[in-house]
Amino acid sequence: MACSDQNAPTNARNGALPGKFSVSATKQVQFAQGNLQYQPSSNTWRFAEHQYDLILDDNTYISRSYTGWIDLFGWGTGDNPLNVSTTKADYTYFVDWGMNPISNGGNTAHTWSTLTDLEWLYLFHDRTNADKLFGFGTVKGIKGVILLPDDWSASGIMGFTPTPLSWDVHNYQPSSVLTWNGTSYVIVEKGDDFTLNTYTTEEWTQMESMGAVFLPMSGYRLGLNLYETTNQGSYWSAKPKDSGYGYCLYFTYSNLYPYTALSRSAGCCVRLVK
Repeated sequence: MACSDQNAPTNARNGALPGKFSVSATKQVQFAQGNLQYQPSSNTWRFAEHQYDLILDDNTYISRSYTGWIDLFGWGTGDNPLNVSTTKADYTYFVDWGMNPISNGGNTAHTWSTLTDLEWLYLFHDRTNADKLFGFGTVKGIKGVILLPDDWSASGIMGFTPTPLSWDVHNYQPSSVLTWNGTSYVIVEKGDDFTLNTYTTEEWTQMESMGAVFLPMSGYRLGLNLYETTNQGSYWSAKPKDSGYGYCLYFTYSNLYPYTALSRSAGCCVRLVK
């Protein structure tokens, strides 16, 4: 069953959230207001109304006549979002989902794009204070990863001082330390603490207005079967690893890989940027 609210974020502009995030030494991006969604019956693309919205079980109803929405896609299926084959060879090349007009994202083709593996890595590890600008958290009961913009300070964005909200990174928690091992962040001593950053709908609206991004856990799809819907998150990258695997951002209760290899046939989330 889909998780959604009726009102779209008031701070979205053509689908873009306000925070700016460095993904290379020379490039900043803004994230879409929510994960990418597709309606087969009308061939319509849109962004989720809120960052914590997930389609979940309705991803099992994929067909050309389906009037609902889906949000788990095989690697590079911008031109074929209904591809549910479990054969890696059926995903031979990458077509960016951002080539399509996004109905609530400006409705113009080629406005949005998917981050590459190295851009995810820069965002989580190489930008200034990277390890202090993300953490696990829960928004409206949904677990996931929270990203803070480049200009975040203790009171929010530099020069903007709303009512302070709590924010903790794993690096500062003696019982749940997040360490970099060369390829991923690993939580040692404690395997799950999504309670460090827990926000109600109203509190998250304030965090979002200060530039915060939320990437919710929604598991993955193989064929028409769903797995790990509350235990992991996976977001596609624009780059392949080899003929059978693509790179993706991947996180669980105990680690976070800025990019790792996943079968191209897996249905994962897509969060576009501009």
